[in-house]
Amino acid sequence: MSLLTDELKAWIGRTITYPACEELSRASIRYFALALRDYNPLYSDDGYARQAGYPSVIAPPTLVVETCQYAHRPANVDGYFGHEWHLPIEGCRQIRAGNDYEFTRPILPTDRISAAWTLENIEERASSRGGTQLFVQSVARFTADGNELLAINRETLVYQPLQPAGENA
Repeated sequence: MSLLTDELKAWIGRTITYPACEELSRASIRYFALALRDYNPLYSDDGYARQAGYPSVIAPPTLVVETCQYAHRPANVDGYFGHEWHLPIEGCRQIRAGNDYEFTRPILPTDRISAAWTLENIEERASSRGGTQLFVQSVARFTADGNELLAINRETLVYQPLQPAGENA
């Protein structure tokens, strides 16, 4: 039995957009850097950042791709409130198989950032455990003020059946 149903195939090409409702802010940048234990003065000291050629403090690069700050919705049962596809896949566990980031410029506290996620492809592949598994590829594009590309996040998720093929419940 194939995991890749016509219902799932219909998801390919869907885009979900999370528009910014506010500027990023210096506080968000500072708190994110502190959470990472990254004490680079570029993230907290305007004078230092200006001497380095920036107009103000900048954000640690990966802050822009954390969609929890854009997806204005309630947390899920695990406490996560960032982007999720909610694909109609049952009896599988989801594994984050990788992200590939591309950054086009430093993120500033005054940036009003929006995220647009597009589900690009779903493939069914053989599993080393027997049976098949699904590989879901999506891309997020992060823009400032709706049009200036700031970053791209290509993400792969794998959905593996909870039981290997041929095992009974």
